Amino acid sequence: MAFELYPAIDLRGGRCVRLYQGDYGRETVYGDDPVTQARAFAAAGAPWLHVVDLDAARTGEPVNREVVAAIAAVVDVPVQAGGGVRDDAAADALLGAGVRRVVVGTAALDDSGWVRRLAARHPGRVAVGLDARGRDVAVRGWVEGSGRDPVEVARGFDDVGAAALVVTEIGRDGTLEGPDLGQLAAVLDATGLDVVASGGVGTLDDLRALAALHVGGRRLAGAIVGRALYEGAFTVSEAVEVAAGA
Repeated sequence: MAFELYPAIDLRGGRCVRLYQGDYGRETVYGDDPVTQARAFAAAGAPWLHVVDLDAARTGEPVNREVVAAIAAVVDVPVQAGGGVRDDAAADALLGAGVRRVVVGTAALDDSGWVRRLAARHPGRVAVGLDARGRDVAVRGWVEGSGRDPVEVARGFDDVGAAALVVTEIGRDGTLEGPDLGQLAAVLDATGLDVVASGGVGTLDDLRALAALHVGGRRLAGAIVGRALYEGAFTVSEAVEVAAGA
């Protein structure tokens, strides 16, 4: 299985932003034209794009859906998108707009049966997002805790037909301080699903560490990278080269 790079485009109010540790009050704006940013990432060789509607994640209102659709329309690489996908209508709208794979988080925790039905209707196109603060999975735009352990939650989604788990350590997200390899190893050990890591990547060595993580003969499917790319810690092409050599 290939280890793939997922450059992140987080949308808030139509702009390209990053949050620090999921805090909506600690936002950095990186651009007013997410579509151009998406084109740049794709042109640099990114095999996927990871797009999140932060407004929808917090409120459920698809404020940036037209921007997500515009991104999917202009790039020739698959787009994975999430944020506020809590019912069939939201998932169907994104998939109908050209998104290859939707990420469901809060709604998946609320009703795993719904994820099973959604995945059956859209085989290979539904991922489950596990966003954790330590050993507590967060919900509703990372604003609330669920009281549920991410490793146990991961184990519970093994048979719902999801294409992947997207695992974020919120305490590392946007910090450039390195990923939580222990947590990711525990999730890999608990599930047979593909696992995409998110949160904390600050250097190419962080990417190498993620690519080298093996548990029981399994490895991560990829890593989502945001702030490190926007702040020039390394380029998309350098990251893709590391991923390809993994």
